[in-house]
Amino acid sequence: MRGVNAQSQWVTRPGADQPGADQPDAGAGPTAVLRRLAVPGGVLAAVVGAFAYVGAVDPNQPGHYPVCPLLRFTGVYCPGCGGLRSAHAFVHGDLSAALTDNAVAVAGYFVFAVVWTFWVVRAARGRPVRIDLGPVHLWSVGALLLVFTVVRNLPFGGWLHP
Repeated sequence: MRGVNAQSQWVTRPGADQPGADQPDAGAGPTAVLRRLAVPGGVLAAVVGAFAYVGAVDPNQPGHYPVCPLLRFTGVYCPGCGGLRSAHAFVHGDLSAALTDNAVAVAGYFVFAVVWTFWVVRAARGRPVRIDLGPVHLWSVGALLLVFTVVRNLPFGGWLHP
């Protein structure tokens, strides 16, 4: 039975109160470690493949990618507008252009890198990985995206236009 410790908000697993319950498997060999790293490795391969494609096929050239429907029909920039151009600039090492195209996307790239690294380290050690975002965290991310969207569509937020 899984429960939530009211003091720490960390999810516990069965037997977690036993000594050594959060320790890695003592008899884990290289095969077990590689098996635990297969999923994080697959996720990284997919992300690298997507970035490689966007880096090779320039989104600044018309006709390669579909246009944002919200921008096309309303003229309003959504929080994702400029994300492909941002990824393209990021792949080519132009961080200032990437930030100009979509600053939230660049922050997302770095958040992904940190979370992925945390995931790999925990998986390699044989420890469970659980990121338990509460309502406050999710509402905060939603509010950040909403503020970013509103500001980039106001006259003084022109510097956030892709």
